[in-house]
Amino acid sequence: MTLITRRSILIAGTATAGAVLAPVASATAAPATARGTRITVAAGETYELSATTRVARLSIAEGGKIAAPDGYSVTLTVDGVETGQLLTETGGTRTLIQAGTYGGDVVLTVAEANPVTYETLTFPFRQALYVDAGGVERAKSVLTSVIGGRLTDTAAKNVSITSTGECFDGVYVKDADYKLERPVISFTGNGRSDFAGYGAAVVGTGSATTLVVDGARIATKGVVRTGVIADAGANVVVKNSRIHTRNGVLPADYQATVETPYMQSVPWMLGLDGNVRATNLIGAGSRATYLDSTVFSETWGALSVEGGRGLKLTVVNSQVGNTGSYGYGTYAIGDATVRVLGSRFDVGSYATIIAGPAANVHYGDSTPEAVAALNAELELGLSEGELAALPAQNTVVNSGHFGYMFFGAGTLTLDGGTVINSAKATFLNKGQQTAISVDGSQGARLNPRNGIILQLMELDDPGPVRVNGRMMNVGVYTEPTGDPTKDVGFDVTAVHTTDGAATFTSIALKGDFYNGMRKGKNMVLTFDDSSVKGVISASRTQHRVSTIDASNFYELGEVTNTTQAAVNNGVVVQLGAGSTWTVTGTSYLTKFALAADAVVEAPRGKKLTVTVDGTVTAVAAGQTYAGAITLTVG
Repeated sequence: MTLITRRSILIAGTATAGAVLAPVASATAAPATARGTRITVAAGETYELSATTRVARLSIAEGGKIAAPDGYSVTLTVDGVETGQLLTETGGTRTLIQAGTYGGDVVLTVAEANPVTYETLTFPFRQALYVDAGGVERAKSVLTSVIGGRLTDTAAKNVSITSTGECFDGVYVKDADYKLERPVISFTGNGRSDFAGYGAAVVGTGSATTLVVDGARIATKGVVRTGVIADAGANVVVKNSRIHTRNGVLPADYQATVETPYMQSVPWMLGLDGNVRATNLIGAGSRATYLDSTVFSETWGALSVEGGRGLKLTVVNSQVGNTGSYGYGTYAIGDATVRVLGSRFDVGSYATIIAGPAANVHYGDSTPEAVAALNAELELGLSEGELAALPAQNTVVNSGHFGYMFFGAGTLTLDGGTVINSAKATFLNKGQQTAISVDGSQGARLNPRNGIILQLMELDDPGPVRVNGRMMNVGVYTEPTGDPTKDVGFDVTAVHTTDGAATFTSIALKGDFYNGMRKGKNMVLTFDDSSVKGVISASRTQHRVSTIDASNFYELGEVTNTTQAAVNNGVVVQLGAGSTWTVTGTSYLTKFALAADAVVEAPRGKKLTVTVDGTVTAVAAGQTYAGAITLTVG
């Protein structure tokens, strides 16, 4: 095991002082000069460094450039802080040390290039610490920015890394086993891409990577200046750590897009704003696990999953959320598996956005059995002592807006003692195929303050618009007018695989369920050993405003319901064994099945009247009714 101390880093830096400098000047400009411990670069000059160089003073005039030879990068640190480098253009990938005068312990590190390609772009990564299968790769690291602590080829302990420039990474681990113990990483300044990890504090990439981050303190402020990224099959385990990211300032000429190589802000069509996520999980087969940690973004999202396949995001006994008014806790896309056990979420907008088409999300308790199973499945490496020290906890969600939002198909399971407190609907389904399961046998509860448990509605995302060949976020949602046209080929009494379905078991529910779809999709509800007090009905929805764009993104999903007979929006209710529905207002169904001991009733002191296709009908347990079913309370 090789030990790299702070002393050896300083010695290495000192040995390069006064290294040969090779100026590459334009035909008309005077050559750059280096006198003693100073470098001066004149306007119009390109000053090429052949090796890492330490000076006491660096002066660069406007139009002057510091460059490295082909196949290398150059990074400026002053007193151990990476600084001075900014992107040369909006949407670009290259950075340049800015004009100015820098004094102190000034080091220009010439390191081997680390080009990372994402889709159509190649990003020239620079990083404080580069680790591969052979250990710390000094030739690709900017070790003058790694302060204090102790470095070996298998671990970094108590180091600190600070950056005030743009697009500088902290730790980059590729196809290696490595451990970060108690690092302190502080970044101020913009990144460029959290799909590639360009500008992130910590990146673990490659299927041979197991990266353990223990006791970290990571704080960033900047556009897509992400805290932790797991990519390309890596297994990243974060425990006992704190990660907090804050928004930066977007370039004045940035144009919001959904094209991921150029995306630097959240698509507003999700009902969100912001320009930095705390973490991201990408690639194929990557895993990210957060144990006994705190992860907060200002807005946008805390724990994200983007693209790829076979991704697994796991949260155990952690605190997750947003410090601003909008944002999500987790994001589930593709066939991602997202598991949240024993954790507290304090989110601006949603606990999870389910983007589909085959995402699987579970919120539950961190029982010893569940955590031990995850330890084995995900190869977390937790010792018996660590497992024993994790207390069994339930999960609690507090959301300033909705509980969960579907704008893609997916499966959602809530069980154990999970409690969902939301200002608005617990489940916001924007026209998607769903399989929602809520098991209240261990105390799970749903508490929507606006009294709506499930809102099914048309997708109000206007989508991007192609502008000059690019997909830009300039669409406008316009509220439809007029009545929906009946689709004679769609059966509102049947159960289809594409319907929005939800099952509730052994739980007491108080709240309403609305299907406001205009096109063919049924809401299919099953209640087993449960009680529900509220309205269950087809409805017509209406937004508070007639048009929605980026300026009033927060109006997305905000609808009122007027109950009415179904057109293409059937409501199929199965009232199973041991279940009771107390109807609190006029409800329109298309199919209603009651178990032998099921009860449908009006609140005490009121009378329930049921009609089927206009005929008053005495509803009986053990029977099934289909057609235009109306339940009124008087």
